[in-house]
Amino acid sequence: MSVKRVKIDLEFIFRASPTIIYNFVTTPACLVRWYCEEVDITSDTYNFYWSGSTETAHLIDDIEDERVRFKWDEAEDENEYLEFRMYKSDVTNETIFEITDYCDEDEVQEVKDLWATLVVELRKECGG
Repeated sequence: MSVKRVKIDLEFIFRASPTIIYNFVTTPACLVRWYCEEVDITSDTYNFYWSGSTETAHLIDDIEDERVRFKWDEAEDENEYLEFRMYKSDVTNETIFEITDYCDEDEVQEVKDLWATLVVELRKECGG
């Protein structure tokens, strides 16, 4: 019996500009400050390293200061991706940082908690 995969959409409010957040989700020097222990980028291929494990993703969509979308090599479903979106709210002028990810349906809370922890680090690192 296989576990169903589900899409998770998360939203966080930041004071930092979309440009700053974009740099933190695309550049090696910034990614290692909040997301992974190490990252190697060759063209559109990102190799992420955490505690002895490696995951490879391909950058499949990149709109500067607005959105990046990665496709994991190990993704079970061809339609799964990891996406970071960042934009200014017209109403509050704060930056909205959205994350779209996929996980097994029995891991939803665990994955949400992981992203919440990572975003706390991102907020510390980018001022906001």
